[in-house]
Amino acid sequence: MKPSKSLKLALNIIAHSKLRSWLTILGIVIGIAAVVAIVSIGEGMQANVESHLGGLGADLITISPGGGRAAAGFRGPPGGGPGGGETAAATDAKDLTKKDVQVLRTIDGIAAIHGTVSGSGEVYYLGEKTTISIEGVDPLVWKEITTAKLASGRLLGASDYNAVILGSSIAVDTFKQPLTVNRVLTIEGKSFKIVGILEESGGFDGNDRTIIMPIDAARDVLDDVSDAEFDTITIKVANTDDVEQIMEEAKEKLRIFRHLAEGKEDFRMTSAKAMQATMSDVTQTMSLFLEAIAAVSLLVGSVGIANTMFTSVLEKTKEIGIMKSIGAKNGDIMMIFLLNAAIVGLIGGVIGICLGAAISSLLPMLGMRMMGMGGELTTKITPMLLVYAILLAVGIGVAAGVIPAHRASKLKPVDALRYE
Repeated sequence: MKPSKSLKLALNIIAHSKLRSWLTILGIVIGIAAVVAIVSIGEGMQANVESHLGGLGADLITISPGGGRAAAGFRGPPGGGPGGGETAAATDAKDLTKKDVQVLRTIDGIAAIHGTVSGSGEVYYLGEKTTISIEGVDPLVWKEITTAKLASGRLLGASDYNAVILGSSIAVDTFKQPLTVNRVLTIEGKSFKIVGILEESGGFDGNDRTIIMPIDAARDVLDDVSDAEFDTITIKVANTDDVEQIMEEAKEKLRIFRHLAEGKEDFRMTSAKAMQATMSDVTQTMSLFLEAIAAVSLLVGSVGIANTMFTSVLEKTKEIGIMKSIGAKNGDIMMIFLLNAAIVGLIGGVIGICLGAAISSLLPMLGMRMMGMGGELTTKITPMLLVYAILLAVGIGVAAGVIPAHRASKLKPVDALRYE
């Protein structure tokens, strides 16, 4: 039998049982839509991780005290309260000092090294008051290390003292009147001029809700900050391929300097590269879990296809007997029913992709937040996902139709013609 004839007969089966066929197609539509929407969330999460952690700089290593002070740029919401700026609390952690910086400077392959202090302080503007995260930096070194970009104004200069740079969120939504360059803020009773505002960077590096100022000024407005201590030390390596090697060397040198045994470190050390790998593993695991849930819908859809096919075989038993009596082979009969199953899967796949894409595009508009990411939920539909969805839908259809098609092909003409 010619393929075109087999295709025509397969389409006739669908046409003569429209309601049952569309109910079967609906099962595939729901399953494929779920797969497309869920996989697009996983792809979006992965892209979000790469975008935000990649923006931190693959050549940066961050060191922070090992018990409680969160590394600047990776810390949680600022603490603090009325009556003076507060540093991040330290528990069972030895402070980082200028001597630690001197020890680390001896490592080959370091392009720059930078110590910062961080905490929170009361900020006043036009009669309004709030508590905001503050980070003190060395203006000259920070220029070399930071991956932040300016939206307006300029970076801090060597001669700046009463000058600050604002994260994008602080400038836009902290006070009733948006903050702009050259405005003056009062921070812990001292006046500071806004010289720059950063572009939005997302939730990982914390700059969106941080005021950045010269480190000497930060030490003046933050309580309990020694002139010789840092909350964070950031290392910029000359070659990104050497990040892991330099991390190990830095750990060893600090252990020796601090008289610590291996595994007993009182400091933490991480890199954006390592964080990206960890977060990628997490998002991939989450994606696989969600895809497994979506697969249940496809399993239900495949059962529907098999059920419809068995019913079609029963309805077409006499016609199968007639076709066999005039020369149709077992393979021809099987091909007709497999094509029927494939067409059902294809139609369900196409509609499912459209529905899944619509759901995927609506999720960010609903304002859903990524867990722990601090940014809007993003979704991403790739060409490979579309191809995968179509092949999956057709594959599910054909797989579900194999047994009914095989049973139809094995019907004996005499028995089929006697069937009522």
